[in-house]
Amino acid sequence: MSTESLFPPETVIASLREVLPDVATASAAAVIAEVPEYGTLRGPEGDTLDNQVELALRGFLVIASESRSADAVVPFQPALDASFALGRGEFRSGRTTDVLLSAYRIGARAAWREWSRVAIDAGISIELFSRFAEMIFAYIDQLSASSVAGYSHELESSQRSRSRQLEELARRILAGGPVDALRDEAERVQWDPPEAVSAVIVATGRAQGIRNLIDARSLIVPDDLPGLAGEDRLLVLAPTSRPDEREHLKGALEGRGVVIGPARPWNLAGESYSRALKVLDLIGADGNTGTSDADDFLAELVVSADPAALDDLRKDILSPLSGLRPSAAEKLRVTLKAWLVHQGRRDEIAAALHVHPQTVRYRMGQLRDIYGERLDDPRMVEAATVALSLD
Repeated sequence: MSTESLFPPETVIASLREVLPDVATASAAAVIAEVPEYGTLRGPEGDTLDNQVELALRGFLVIASESRSADAVVPFQPALDASFALGRGEFRSGRTTDVLLSAYRIGARAAWREWSRVAIDAGISIELFSRFAEMIFAYIDQLSASSVAGYSHELESSQRSRSRQLEELARRILAGGPVDALRDEAERVQWDPPEAVSAVIVATGRAQGIRNLIDARSLIVPDDLPGLAGEDRLLVLAPTSRPDEREHLKGALEGRGVVIGPARPWNLAGESYSRALKVLDLIGADGNTGTSDADDFLAELVVSADPAALDDLRKDILSPLSGLRPSAAEKLRVTLKAWLVHQGRRDEIAAALHVHPQTVRYRMGQLRDIYGERLDDPRMVEAATVALSLD
């Protein structure tokens, strides 16, 4: 069979072209009647649908009339572009791809019903009639695929745009400012602020799939975090208005080495982030695979607030040991710390130091000889507890 005989003869094409406007109108009407989501298209919107259907069907006639290749049907460019644009418009209209594909199926069925009758009346052969059916449905399949591609393109573009908007909002919240201005910005990007949020710092390498584990209202700053320039980390501002939300967040992120700041009113998220930064600096980034809750580090944060003062205090407390050999001084230092922590309970001190209780008694005797009555001075005990707490 020659390639020309694969396509309907020009007499059939001419008959199909003659009824094209009516077929397009009938196809559009079928879509409006049978697909509820299109049921409200009237007036200019209905005319637009008519025009889109006619353009698509006209493209098929161009191919059927001008192509003499045995290759698969390839839609001519205007119809392809129009179907892509249609998919983008369907996303913006709020309809789903299922609805879009349903419209294509119903429209194609209506067009085939009308055109098949015309083709038979025009004398198309049985063999070409079957080929004609294959061609038109293959053509519609390609147009619908182009529309789905347009829909996906618009969806991805919209998601990227919204992600940028929410990221910018998160950065503005972190920077602080009047709550009314922040609320206006949140409303502009259609973000409903929770009552409170917690800042979560996580290494980017451990953040895969994190969006599926956190509240959908969470804001994410993916890079270039304030105070962490150049570090490969991202920030999440997660809703934690209730204690159970915070506990759920901690459990969901277990094993990712995250640092979670305290819950703060959403407009004061910068405070939570600042606290989380301090905890990250305190515990160090390497080797941390657990969940570090800033609320568990309050004492350490207070003690480490002025490192220079803490260092001076530690030197003052340990100065009586400076005349001893380093190894002896270190044994008495750890014993003094254990004595403070366990409030003088000898057996607990021995267990903590992995020594015999008699050894504890001996060392405490040495400490009393060195410090004298200072070990009974509440202010000395308090200062020593603070000084040695982070050793």
